[in-house]
Amino acid sequence: MTASYNSKVFIDNKTFLFKIQKMKRLAIDMDNVIADITEAFLNSHERETGVRLTPNDINGKMEREAFPTVLDWVNTEGYFRHLAVMPDSQRVVKQLIEHYDVFIVSAATQFPTCLNDKMFWLQDHFPFIGWQNICLCGSKTIIKADILIDDHFKNLDYFEGETLLYTTFHNVFANEGRHKRVNNWLEIEQILLP
Repeated sequence: MTASYNSKVFIDNKTFLFKIQKMKRLAIDMDNVIADITEAFLNSHERETGVRLTPNDINGKMEREAFPTVLDWVNTEGYFRHLAVMPDSQRVVKQLIEHYDVFIVSAATQFPTCLNDKMFWLQDHFPFIGWQNICLCGSKTIIKADILIDDHFKNLDYFEGETLLYTTFHNVFANEGRHKRVNNWLEIEQILLP
């Protein structure tokens, strides 16, 4: 278990008492977990082709199969800057911070133009997550935490702790295997909060 410690100061009759509380470390992916990149993909595809895809058109397909020009989009500066926030994620993540050492982890270096976009997006939508708790990396195999919430098996399968598979179009039909499937942030709230 990866432990971190949250120091809290309690004042009792002008005496300072320090209570050290052991907290589990929770790593949370960005795209399709807290940031709705699927909607951006659907919008980009519609702008390019004039065709609005439905969930039935893309469910069970990986990104490049569902959206053939996706690499052009994600390599465009500004693409990640204005993504919608996943419903309930802000409220639940804010509560999780009280119980976990929360880190946002994103394999962002694969698309270098998104690094600034992701940092600004987090500042706008999750200002309560400090820069010290943001990890923009390449391979997530370097992440050491107790729990990982992610939508990709390539990240979850090699993670040594507890794993929550966030349902999205490309994994909706996949057998979750050893991972616990979650469909939304309300389910995460039920699982991880007291």
